Order: sequence, then structure tokens, then C-alpha cells
Amino acid sequence: MSENVGRWLRDEIENSILSNEFSPGERLDEMVLATRFGVSRTPVREALMQLDAIGLIEIRPRRGAIVIDPGPHRVYEMFEVMAELEGLAGSLAARRLDKTSRETITATHSRCEQSAAAGDSDAYYYDNEEFHKAIYAAGRSEFLEEQCLQLHRRLRPYRRLQLRVRNRLSTSFSEHCAIVDAIFAGNGDEARRLLRTHVGIQGERFSDLVASMAAR
Repeated sequence: MSENVGRWLRDEIENSILSNEFSPGERLDEMVLATRFGVSRTPVREALMQLDAIGLIEIRPRRGAIVIDPGPHRVYEMFEVMAELEGLAGSLAARRLDKTSRETITATHSRCEQSAAAGDSDAYYYDNEEFHKAIYAAGRSEFLEEQCLQLHRRLRPYRRLQLRVRNRLSTSFSEHCAIVDAIFAGNGDEARRLLRTHVGIQGERFSDLVASMAAR
């Protein structure tokens, strides 16, 4: 099965959880999911393992995959830590930027512009993911990159929810523009500040996220 189909399957199961079609405490049966999505049990099992890795479900002995809900407070704490890690990554990227990293950031930024203009939140999510990965790599700190990627994966469902809030796509891309300008100008302090604000969720943005979670 291709990587794109595997990602599609994972996203479909994830969307069903986020929309509350699969509710907290519910057991996800591999055979039922395989029949529903027209695939074998193997890709379903792989998708469930990925969702277990980010904490959206929990695979328990003799019970299988169970949907869990970390709750808004836990999600908020993860975003707090993510904001600090991203800020550091942006600061290092501004200090250590080379030609290759600059080109990669520029290319991923352009793809974000296209998906934002199209109003496609799912496409923007994946383009946005590559944009942030380019920043991590530009900082040339393997350990920091590993930590950012790990937490980025844990927050994937909630970052996707955020992007569905009205006007968030255009706002997010505008923030990207300022971040790129700061990194390319070599302004580490400004890049850190902008990325912390971009990733962190406070005030209305946190309220919007909680409302989205409650509407599942």
C-alpha cells in the first residue's frame, strides 16, 4: 500500500475520532475498520499504531485499540512546550541558515501560500508541516529536531483542528511571512518570539480549540 493511501487511512480514522464518530472509551475493531475503508487489516493495524504513538488512542492488552481523550489542559500544556521548542528552532535557524536551508524554507513557504489561497485546510496542514520541518533542519541541531518532530506528531490532530477555525489559514500564513523574514534577516530573537506566538495557543485561540474539541 502506498504512503499516500496509508496517510489517507490514518487521517480518516483520526477525523472520525475528532468528529466524535468514535468517542472516548470506544474500542476500534480492526476488521470493522478494514471493511469500512475497503482495505486489509494490515494497513489498519499500522494506522492504529501511528495513532497510538501520538496519544489519540491506546492499544491495550486483550482489549485492542481504545479511543482516549487527553482533555484541554493536557493539550494546552503540550502546546506550551511546543511553542518553546519551535522558538528555539527558529532562533537557531536564523543564526545557522545556509543556502540549502534557505531554498527549502522558501519552497515550503510557497506551497503553504498556494494551499492557503485555495482554502484547503488539509493540504495546508501538510504543507505547513513541511515548512516547520524545514525550520527545524535549518537549525542544525539533531536533538532539537528530534524533539520537535516527536511533539509535532503528538499535536497533529489538534493542529489540524486549529486550522479549521475561521480565518486561521490566512492568519497562519501571514505569521509564516513574518517568521521567514526574521530568519532570513538573521534575527534570532525575533524569529524565536514569532514562532512562540505562532505555535502557542492563548486567549481566543485556545477557546476556539476547546470549542472545536467539545464539538467532536
